[in-house]
Amino acid sequence: MVGRAYAIFDTALGRCAIIWSSTGVVAVQLPEAREIDTRRRIFQVHPEAREQRPSENTELAIEGITGLLQGAEPDFSGVSLDAGGVPGFNRRVYEHTCTIPRGETRTHHEIAKALGASGAVHSVAQAIAKNPYMLIVPCHRVLEASNSTDRPSPYAGMISKRRLLALEGAHPIASKTLFEVLLPVAPPRPST
Repeated sequence: MVGRAYAIFDTALGRCAIIWSSTGVVAVQLPEAREIDTRRRIFQVHPEAREQRPSENTELAIEGITGLLQGAEPDFSGVSLDAGGVPGFNRRVYEHTCTIPRGETRTHHEIAKALGASGAVHSVAQAIAKNPYMLIVPCHRVLEASNSTDRPSPYAGMISKRRLLALEGAHPIASKTLFEVLLPVAPPRPST
């Protein structure tokens, strides 16, 4: 195979896509609202990719993704990733993210501290936001300091981190409502 290829496949949550090269998986795209939107996203990010039958490595990744989206615990340890275009710091973030146990979460700060780069919280957040290996590298287990689970990754399509964590049995703290944010700063009422 020369260049990059992609395949669209069915899951319990919709039609996903996976892009690969001869080296390994390049990216995973979770379902958009419509399949045409998923395909459009592939062509925006990987215009050179052509639809092909999945390689053996890609089939292994597809089986894991399909299982995870049904609530099973997949094993991605045998899946090769093509990290040729991924910066070194991001690779370190992804490697550490893969060590987070199923059903648990970490914050950007905790990841930065674990990497010995406690001042690099923003860089960790950027790496997580750019994770092309959705689910294989479980970036949904890495949350903002507020434990927000509502902001999806660009590769997450229509699926939120909250939904992915629920499939794993994790129960992150729900995001605060506007009322909860404003209540502590509201001026005190005058006593009568």
